[in-house]
Amino acid sequence: MVATAPESTAGHGESGWLDGFLASWNPGSGEPHEVREPATGRGLLTLRLSTVDDVSRAAAAAAAAQPAWAETNYQERAAILRRAADIYEAHRPEFGTWTQRETGAHGNKTHHEQNFTLQELHNAATLPSQPLGSLMPSAQSERMSIVRRVPVGVVGAITPWNSPSVLGMRVVAPALALGNAVVLKPDPQTPVAGGAMFEAIFREAGLPEGLLQVVIGGAEVGEAIVTDPNVNVVSFTGSTAAGRRVGMLAGGLLKKVSLELGGNNAFVVLDDADLDAAASAGAYASFQFQGQVCFAAGRHIVHRSVAADYVDALAEKAQRLRLGDPYREDVDLGPIVNEKQLARVDGIVRRSVDGGARLVVGGTHEGLFYRPTVLADVTTSLPAWTDEIFGPVAPVIVFDSDDEALALANDSDYGLAGAVYSRSTSRGLAFAQRIRSGMVHVNDQTVNDEAVIPFGGMGASGNGSRFGGAANWDEFTQWQWVTVRDEPKSFPYPY
Repeated sequence: MVATAPESTAGHGESGWLDGFLASWNPGSGEPHEVREPATGRGLLTLRLSTVDDVSRAAAAAAAAQPAWAETNYQERAAILRRAADIYEAHRPEFGTWTQRETGAHGNKTHHEQNFTLQELHNAATLPSQPLGSLMPSAQSERMSIVRRVPVGVVGAITPWNSPSVLGMRVVAPALALGNAVVLKPDPQTPVAGGAMFEAIFREAGLPEGLLQVVIGGAEVGEAIVTDPNVNVVSFTGSTAAGRRVGMLAGGLLKKVSLELGGNNAFVVLDDADLDAAASAGAYASFQFQGQVCFAAGRHIVHRSVAADYVDALAEKAQRLRLGDPYREDVDLGPIVNEKQLARVDGIVRRSVDGGARLVVGGTHEGLFYRPTVLADVTTSLPAWTDEIFGPVAPVIVFDSDDEALALANDSDYGLAGAVYSRSTSRGLAFAQRIRSGMVHVNDQTVNDEAVIPFGGMGASGNGSRFGGAANWDEFTQWQWVTVRDEPKSFPYPY
């Protein structure tokens, strides 16, 4: 790899700890790939992409290293996770800089992502010391019957660009803690914050050689991970379209697959809502990080009696947001990640306006910087309603009754997150419990996550798998039944 950063990513012109690691990092043997900063277009580094053969070698090395790791004392595994957390904390500013520059994230978003990444490490460090199974009753009284959790083997992790460190760590940390090896493929747009950083941290923490393999590449590299015979479980986070392909490939090979996919999340404002609170939460949920998160608020469903005031409040907040390079300027929002995604966002907005939606504010861009956009008079036939936008756009539709609002909230193939605002806690809770989504919040916005909760969606947002807390055991271990007799049992066979 040849680093080509025009200025140090450590800040203040200094050479950083991670920069030193990158100088000799070599994730592949394929074509050169330049990583560019979305905010400026500047080159950050050049590396060689991984090939299908690189994936095969990585998976084989991971499979060879995994059995000894599974037998490693639980205290040692936990200690490595704790050391990894300490290393991450010690180099947090440098890691944050890479995240900002590779993704175009605002400092506040980067700060939250780093907090969640540390949560994942700390929570994973508790897993090795938890009970592994149970002593079961048996119909044969002279036999001891035990069920226990054993590692799945090699976990293939395919992660996206939008929150690269936390979405990678929520797989890597618990999978390693529970005795597995990992082959990690981050998005090529974020190879450092989503890949090299992990290698550097765990190498320094003392993780044995071979257990964490990082490969960089596009769809062909991802498919190679899914189909490799040494990969036992696949964890994919990304678009629903790509997830269907991953699921099809894994299913054909009878592999367990965990799919965390897109969302078109409902943000419901009932007629008794605190409008100031709802509008501030709605703005945050739709515009934060340019709307480039899977559980952003994609559909604002607002009671007719308060809709005009809500739209005005949302538009006022959108107009106040400052756009620019979040690494070098004091701004609120950064760039859309690339030209393709910008064209998609703008196309959805334009087709929706042509179809009858009213453009209240926004709908323009300079370069990759797209103005926060509010659309009113939205109907259910418009792409702003049906599509996951993945941009800073807040479509607003009105309703007249709670039943109508619920029907609108559930009018989507997706089912990742939802939120409802009401001054009545009981009314809000009763409404929330009827929203078909994996996560739902009363008097809070949709963008919520904690390492200790089972995170995931329903419908087109995933296949029912979860990350976090007790769900980690379901994803990264499997049951084994063991029976023991003091005396060998003989059988009168043939009868």
